[in-house]
Amino acid sequence: MLRIIALVLLAALAPTTWAAPGDAAVVKAQQAYAARKPADLERAANEVPATHVLAPYVAFWQLMSTRNTEDARIADFLARYPETRMAEALRADWLKTLGAREAWAAYRTEYPRLMRPDTAHQCYAYRAEWALGDRRRQREAVALWFTGRDLPSVCTPLFEQLAAAGLISEADAWRRLRLALEAGNPGVARAVAQLLPEAQRPASALLEQAGADPARLLGARALDPSRRADREILLYAFEQLARRDTAQAEPALARWAPRLDADTLKTAWARLATWAARRHEAAALPWFARAGAAALDDFQREWWARAALRAGDWQALQQAIGSMGGATRIQPTWRYWQARALLAAGRRVEATPIFLELSREHHYYGQLAQEELGPIVGPPSGSTKIDADELVRVGRHPGIVRAFALHELGLRGDAALEWNWAIQGFSDPQLLAAAELARRAEWYDRAINTAERTRELHDFELRFLAPYRELAQRAARENEIDEAWMFGLIRQESRFVSGARSRVGASGLMQIMPATARWIADRLGIRGFHPDELQDPAQNIRFGTYYLKHVQTSLDGSPVLATAAYNAGPSRAQRWRDAAPMEAAIYIESIPFSETRDYVKKVMSNAMYYAARFGQPSVLLKDRLGTVPGRG
Repeated sequence: MLRIIALVLLAALAPTTWAAPGDAAVVKAQQAYAARKPADLERAANEVPATHVLAPYVAFWQLMSTRNTEDARIADFLARYPETRMAEALRADWLKTLGAREAWAAYRTEYPRLMRPDTAHQCYAYRAEWALGDRRRQREAVALWFTGRDLPSVCTPLFEQLAAAGLISEADAWRRLRLALEAGNPGVARAVAQLLPEAQRPASALLEQAGADPARLLGARALDPSRRADREILLYAFEQLARRDTAQAEPALARWAPRLDADTLKTAWARLATWAARRHEAAALPWFARAGAAALDDFQREWWARAALRAGDWQALQQAIGSMGGATRIQPTWRYWQARALLAAGRRVEATPIFLELSREHHYYGQLAQEELGPIVGPPSGSTKIDADELVRVGRHPGIVRAFALHELGLRGDAALEWNWAIQGFSDPQLLAAAELARRAEWYDRAINTAERTRELHDFELRFLAPYRELAQRAARENEIDEAWMFGLIRQESRFVSGARSRVGASGLMQIMPATARWIADRLGIRGFHPDELQDPAQNIRFGTYYLKHVQTSLDGSPVLATAAYNAGPSRAQRWRDAAPMEAAIYIESIPFSETRDYVKKVMSNAMYYAARFGQPSVLLKDRLGTVPGRG
């Protein structure tokens, strides 16, 4: 087994590897725990030496697998392994057991020690306080109510208590009902409606029809907008119809407009405008104008800003950004575009401080902002010297030792969780030392993710590792694509984990779907191909690079379009284009899928760092992005 501990660490040497007695039993124990076979877990546990570095994990699995574990045994484990990930997970599970038993005194004693409570824990905590006569945090308890999401069932008694005490009003019930319908959760809306007087509740049949056939409901005029319940159903129906077809929704809203009050009408236009913006429809901007900024939430204001960008309306962009709440407006995205809008209005003096502040941040917008300031210095690519003593100290950290042990045994999920828990309070020197240890162990995703956490000291060689470079260089030459761009994409896809598998079935370094791989194999004339071959780095890079070049060629040579296509599919990348050429940064910003939007930004930003690392000629990110050609 891999042992990265201080006694075997020298600053210039890689970690030492050997097998430890009990390793096989640890793996059996974990498999039995995952399969919920407590008898097999007990047998495997008996074969694990008490001195094994992962013996605490085996004890943890035993406690977690038994629902009727005595509180004393749990308390003993928590005392023996305080502030560990295992203690946190066990405490979280135990607290829910205490809550279910309504053991409120014990719950209230233990709850403050939980570092990361979820919503169920919070509801139990407020119920415990209530049961013990403590009413000081009633406002915080009520705040949990205001969400469109379904909440754990353990929260229901809390909300019933709050409602009975008059702390959740009818207005609060209507507010959450609307939030639920906005989030597309009519089941939650129906549950919330039970707090309303029966005569005021939305009719379940009409609510169901609004989701299933909104056009028919809106055409039948079966709703009375003077009733609050029917107004909420109307808004839900307009949302559902706009989601399907804004061309149908607009005349339907126009027919209903004379019967709607001003606030309801503006809210409906906001919903139509947002869906139009997400489809890049020209009607979006005038519809946002009909809604007015006051009727919008920040999600809608962001799409107002994107619609303004697509239309080249810098004044509307400034208006949209200015109307955003503070937490949204200070995001790098909107600080950058605010500065661009100021530039477009000839107000460089006001734009420059925004660009200057952004340029100190190491991300896509920081790079773009730096380029707006004048002479460009290439992206930072230096290496911060890592102290040898720090390597030894971090190598001795129990959590790091356990993480490496889990990783070497193939227990990758537990290993990553243990690692992340161990480094959460690390200083910058400790983070860099941990990242270096992970790099030496070829645990590339932990090395990159850990190096990215530093605040003041940075090592860009650790952040932008380049394993498998010989394979990648050959594939890049064969397919005539930019090596830095390809590395930027691999880093985003898998963090160089060759065995990576996504929840939808993509696998390997470049995360290729089995159907795509078969198509590539056919194009390359490879017979008898099996998707398992994608785990081989050489084959995966060969296939992924071929496909990347294919989509780039089919999309007018644009690396931005090809990157979007690699993530979301070529047909979508094509559909998101405009009839006329467009600045690629605007195309990226208006990608409807948040995952793809973020992906393209990161891949193109990564490419800049890799280009600097590989010594490529300096190219601005703005030039690398270029212009997205028009569809015509």
